Amino acid sequence: MSINSNINEQVWTEEIKSDNSLLSINIKEVWHYRDLLFMLVKKDYVTFYKQTILGPIWFFVQPILTTLIYILLFGQIAKLSTGGVPQIAFYLSGITIWNYFSETLIKTSTVFKDNAAVMGKVYFPRLIMPLSIVVSGLMKFAIQFGLFIAVVLYFTFIKKTIHPNAWVFATPLLIALMASLSLGIGMVFSSLTTKYKDLVFLLNFGIQLLMYATPVVYLSESIPNQYKWIVDINPLTGLFECFRHGFLGTGHFDPSSLVFSAAVTLGTLLLGVLIFNKVEKGFMDTV
Repeated sequence: MSINSNINEQVWTEEIKSDNSLLSINIKEVWHYRDLLFMLVKKDYVTFYKQTILGPIWFFVQPILTTLIYILLFGQIAKLSTGGVPQIAFYLSGITIWNYFSETLIKTSTVFKDNAAVMGKVYFPRLIMPLSIVVSGLMKFAIQFGLFIAVVLYFTFIKKTIHPNAWVFATPLLIALMASLSLGIGMVFSSLTTKYKDLVFLLNFGIQLLMYATPVVYLSESIPNQYKWIVDINPLTGLFECFRHGFLGTGHFDPSSLVFSAAVTLGTLLLGVLIFNKVEKGFMDTV
């Protein structure tokens, strides 16, 4: 038997090729590298707080301090309405989910630049990197969400000033949509910043503006009619209003806004995957 026939009969355990479709996502390969995903999540968690005095306690300190500042600025000075809900519960509800969305988006937007040294030497599904950021953010969100739940339980059963409803069961869907939206937008910007690095500064500024176009510290119905369209076209509005309405029983929530948010999220995620798949094949030439 010839040498060529022996080579042709070999079965390879791994095959790396560049002719994949732009919309292709090899879920099986990503699952095969799940140990790497968990390792990256652990690394992000450990290294970030390893040399801090308070460690993971910062997960609680950050939202508490931010909530107190918001109470002072928006509650006491600006006197924005909270719909009869205690201010600490109202502002903490917005901060909890906004922190997860914004931090995931910012970290994902620089995933190529931040991990160029690793990606240029070792092969693994590049989608593992942004996915690890999403999962790592979920760990921090879970801790802060626990703090929020404790506040909700206190005002529900002891003070009896808030009244949660059945929409709380939509929380897993809301988290999945926020994660997908931040992942999609982050992958778009991550792909573009390999060539146009100043877009990172534009994104950081844009996120600050986006917060005020999202009902994080106010109720959407309190916005004047001439500006309300800005909030209505924001895909995050339905998510925040549903979350707040479910846990605090306040605010006006239209289920159709959640459908709109889901549609925009799906489109953004598909666009992010398309651009990410296109750029990952040659990003080392521009990063």
